[in-house]
Amino acid sequence: MKVTMQRFLLSSVTAVVLGSSLSACVPLVLGGAAVGGAFVATDRRTSGAQLEDEGIELRTNNRIAQSLGERAHVNVTSYNRQVLLTGEVPTAQDQQKLDELVLKVENVRSVVNEVGVLGVSSLSQRSSDTLVTGKVKATLVDAKDLQSNTFKVVTERGVVYLMGRVTLREANSATDLARTISGVQKVVRVFEILSEQELRDLSPKPAPVSTAKPVN
Repeated sequence: MKVTMQRFLLSSVTAVVLGSSLSACVPLVLGGAAVGGAFVATDRRTSGAQLEDEGIELRTNNRIAQSLGERAHVNVTSYNRQVLLTGEVPTAQDQQKLDELVLKVENVRSVVNEVGVLGVSSLSQRSSDTLVTGKVKATLVDAKDLQSNTFKVVTERGVVYLMGRVTLREANSATDLARTISGVQKVVRVFEILSEQELRDLSPKPAPVSTAKPVN
């Protein structure tokens, strides 16, 4: 129990630090180690794709705010130009309108619209979702067969959405782990599936060993 709580606190602190770093100086953590080597990111997107996803989220949020205003609560998550929408809108027309709005955003590849036609979620529900997200991330950190930083975790009304470029083996393992977390109502997979060979091709290659002899 003590170890699990420590893992959860570590994951929560890491999330806060990363959020601050991304908003202030994105290039320092994209696709590699943060300055000083404090954190090593294992992201299977290119650095350009990561920057593009940041831009997509910003442009999409602005477009939704201009169109729907305060009557909607919509969270936008972009991973490798695939946009996940979660939250609540008051009408089915608003829900359908979101697809049109997002597909017009530059460089968006596809949209997964999981926004519900519901009343706006309460502060306590959002706090609970944040707690669930932290628990899932901590569990992925503990998993010996997974690289936790390859996954993006979003929770909305107890439903956990998992995103990332992963193999089927990794997808199944992460899904099974997320389902064991208290407070998780359902797990929805929004993965880009890689073959094991594609994963090996993405893995860093060892530096070649030099056979040159020093010159005296």
